[in-house]
Amino acid sequence: MDNTEIAALLPHREPFLFVNEILKADKEGISARYVFTEDAFFFRGHFPQYPVVPGVILIETMAQSGGAGLCKLGMVGTESDTLFFLAAVDKVKFRRQVRPGETVRSEIVNLRVSTSSIKQAGKAYVGDELAAEAEWLCLIRRNNGTKTPDPQ
Repeated sequence: MDNTEIAALLPHREPFLFVNEILKADKEGISARYVFTEDAFFFRGHFPQYPVVPGVILIETMAQSGGAGLCKLGMVGTESDTLFFLAAVDKVKFRRQVRPGETVRSEIVNLRVSTSSIKQAGKAYVGDELAAEAEWLCLIRRNNGTKTPDPQ
């Protein structure tokens, strides 16, 4: 897949689109990749002397990978009618720093998928090294005016 195909699956746009390619997508899980290029906006300030991908960006990368894979499968809608909002993030662990020029492979497991929410778990790897892991819940909102309830 190229960036145009990925953009057709997700509502995110540059500079906040963190999926380059879906490697695998089925009902059990998704595998995707993203290359963190040296010109990424956050490296200028995190940190100029020792640039590192922020942990929250790694979580976002995994969540976007999971959402893109589900959209590719037709399980949760398409970019034109669906927005995803992180509602909860649990069991987060950062194991390895991710630096400019490194490729992250996200391995996502679908825990629960419904018309209103997605529960997934994921691991982010650089090569064979585990960089981060987490579980998250995303709420789905349709762009046609139908609102998904806010988490409370």
